[in-house]
Amino acid sequence: MRLRALGAAALTLVLAACAPEPSADIAQRRTTDFSALPPMQSFAATRATPSVRSNRELAGDFLELTFELESGREIPRLTRFEGDIPLELRGNAAPSLRRDLERLIGRLQREAGLPVRAARPGEEAAIIVEVLTSRELQRAVPQAACFVVPRVRGWEEFRKARRSDKVDWTTLQSREVASVFLPGDVSPQEARDCLHEEIAQALGPLNDLYRLPDSVFNDDNFHTVLTGFDMLMLRVTYDKALANGMGRAQVADALPSILARLNPAGQRSGPPPAPPTPHIWIEAIEDALGPRGAPAHRREQARRAVELARAAGWRDTRMAFSLYAYGRLSLNQAPDQALAAFIEASNIYRTLPDTQIQAAHVAMQLGAFSLSAGEAKATLRLVDESLPAVRAAENAALLSTLMLMRAEALELQGRTAEARAERNQALGWARYGFGSDDLVRQRASEIASLAPTPAGG
Repeated sequence: MRLRALGAAALTLVLAACAPEPSADIAQRRTTDFSALPPMQSFAATRATPSVRSNRELAGDFLELTFELESGREIPRLTRFEGDIPLELRGNAAPSLRRDLERLIGRLQREAGLPVRAARPGEEAAIIVEVLTSRELQRAVPQAACFVVPRVRGWEEFRKARRSDKVDWTTLQSREVASVFLPGDVSPQEARDCLHEEIAQALGPLNDLYRLPDSVFNDDNFHTVLTGFDMLMLRVTYDKALANGMGRAQVADALPSILARLNPAGQRSGPPPAPPTPHIWIEAIEDALGPRGAPAHRREQARRAVELARAAGWRDTRMAFSLYAYGRLSLNQAPDQALAAFIEASNIYRTLPDTQIQAAHVAMQLGAFSLSAGEAKATLRLVDESLPAVRAAENAALLSTLMLMRAEALELQGRTAEARAERNQALGWARYGFGSDDLVRQRASEIASLAPTPAGG
């Protein structure tokens, strides 16, 4: 289940906190014209890079992802689809969503070796993807942006069965049908993100682990499209050495030979899997980032998550994410503390081998501080270091934000033509990442307001 995204809210917070105060002694930046927007940009075909972790670590990840639910309940047996997996798309799907689904099916076939395909007319699908309104979805599951359930064929069947054991994953013996529900009234990127995570969970692992640095199976929402790690987990799930009904111990015995065959680069020494994440930390971080609670309470919960991470001695993604969350929630009340938290989070992410996209998210926050201080060179360095990872992760919202910051930094250096070209490209990506034209213009205006007027402006 993908939780409701907070990216747009986080961007608003950082912009509000960092925007320079008007002064009678400072000439204000002239309004930039965002009335005419360029065409929407879209990502070309890509292939995810393999996981860098050892097979010993990957085996532990697979077992925890496959035999536990997010709630902590145990799943007694491995389940998967058998044979072809036809997929049907229902509802009012935008053209961008249809293209993204075609790309995803192609990747699942090539990278995970799965027999997923579009259902033929009149054929009974194994996976139904139904597009609804956000209001309908959140009436059923308030904190979910999208979700997947077993044993039902579409929304009407789900509504009748949602309080019964029929949709309980732990009771499955095998997977025969599942339905994915996602909103159609969100940005193209948000809809695509739901496709990737929910279809992956319909096919394979059902858990989310905050400790995973390179996976969509992580409620931190840093990764938005299936990664090399995710494709490997799906490939393992459908390996010929495994079968429906196998228990955790049986799967554990089979994993070393499976991973040696599928991931020979991982046949090396490495640390043991990280210890499980205690629920007390999960509760703190989810209270901090959830939609409910007063700002002071949410900030206190983020501070508590930081303290719990320090007490546990973590120097991994969980420590960095705690700091990132605390920084985001401290921007308005304590910008100095927010900046210190972002710097510490950045230092952790930069020492880890597979957290480039996380470091890029932090760089966006740091870039807002440097841009508002008029430090064009520092802003360009932060952005330029981050762009390759953001493109590889196909995060158009973050890409457009960083490019808009880059345009403002170029403007500060007097490089007007370059700034104009950068801004135009950024707006095309923003149309995919943020959706509505009004929201695109709002984001662009907020970022433009960060930078002080260049000399002579």
